[in-house]
Amino acid sequence: MRIADFNSHGALLDGGTEQVLMPGKYVSPESKVGDEVEVFVYLDQQDRPVATTEQPLAQVGQFAFLRVAWVNKYGAFLHWGVTKDLFVPYREQARRMVKDAAYLVYIYIDQVTGRIVATNKLDRYVQIQKQGYAKGQKVNVWVWKQTEMGFKVIVDNQYQGLVFKNEIFRPLHIGDALTAVVKSVRPDGKLDISLQNDGKRHLDDFSEQLFAQLQAAGGFLPVNDDTPPEEIYQRFGVSKKTFKRTIGTLYKKQVISLEDDGIRLV
Repeated sequence: MRIADFNSHGALLDGGTEQVLMPGKYVSPESKVGDEVEVFVYLDQQDRPVATTEQPLAQVGQFAFLRVAWVNKYGAFLHWGVTKDLFVPYREQARRMVKDAAYLVYIYIDQVTGRIVATNKLDRYVQIQKQGYAKGQKVNVWVWKQTEMGFKVIVDNQYQGLVFKNEIFRPLHIGDALTAVVKSVRPDGKLDISLQNDGKRHLDDFSEQLFAQLQAAGGFLPVNDDTPPEEIYQRFGVSKKTFKRTIGTLYKKQVISLEDDGIRLV
């Protein structure tokens, strides 16, 4: 926004139909009329628009994992990166929020008050994707909720996805923000998500990692096809499927030999 004027309270920004106050604590001493500043605008306690140079952790239309600053008889208030805390009314809480706990929430504008608020009743804000994603496409996900099949995730701040429990080889927690890939797009538009890309580039990267670990260990590692998936992930950070494909490739190239109790550099 462009600085239109100054007063005793700060800078007045040109908001088109009205001027918006940016309080003096956010105004640089070098600022002058005509300068453009990048700001975040919200309503203050008197329902007046106010601008800040502080950057919120998330904005309207986005999901975020935020911690409760305090609660009162009306609801909970979340830390979200700006001076004024983000309000979650009790009616928008799936369970009563408690101070210092963190929750995955969606941020929107309340149509009655015009204020920015949040909810952790997320189902109505997560859409089913109809088109536009392809197998192997990289996406950003929020871990949303655990089910019998695995973990539901929110893909690219908008769509519903699922990571199957038999493909999870690391601890997951509600609110984790992760990079993942699309495993498949179902006929109903829902996305199956993999937390790990098992493509050629990933295999090549792991081949280099495994080779380096073998060298560092003196040429032998006590892992093979019989090693449990959990141990594979704890040691290397990859799924057992990736591990088996990689040692198979290295074996065919005669880089390693397969032994009863592990693998060895040739």
